[in-house]
Amino acid sequence: MSRRRERVIIFVLLLLVLALQYPLWLGNGNLINVWRLKQEIKEQKEQNTRLQERNRALTAEVLDLKQGQAAIEERARSELGMVKKDETFYQVIDTEDQQDTTPP
Repeated sequence: MSRRRERVIIFVLLLLVLALQYPLWLGNGNLINVWRLKQEIKEQKEQNTRLQERNRALTAEVLDLKQGQAAIEERARSELGMVKKDETFYQVIDTEDQQDTTPP
């Protein structure tokens, strides 16, 4: 009878171990899901890094275009005397400079 009792105890302990292992391998938050989620987090971080680099490049491009347009406009105004629509351009001529350049 003692042999049978030992077998029953071993069987019960084995069932208990299996019952405790079930959530670890197959239950909610099991090791496979944790590994998969870690992989997804790693991929998301890589994607975030790529997108941040892209955003930085786009921001630099926008700033360059904004400043580039302003620089082009400033140059057109000062060197070519261009004006915007509905603007009035006043040119001031210094009379002393004209007298200096006039031949005698």
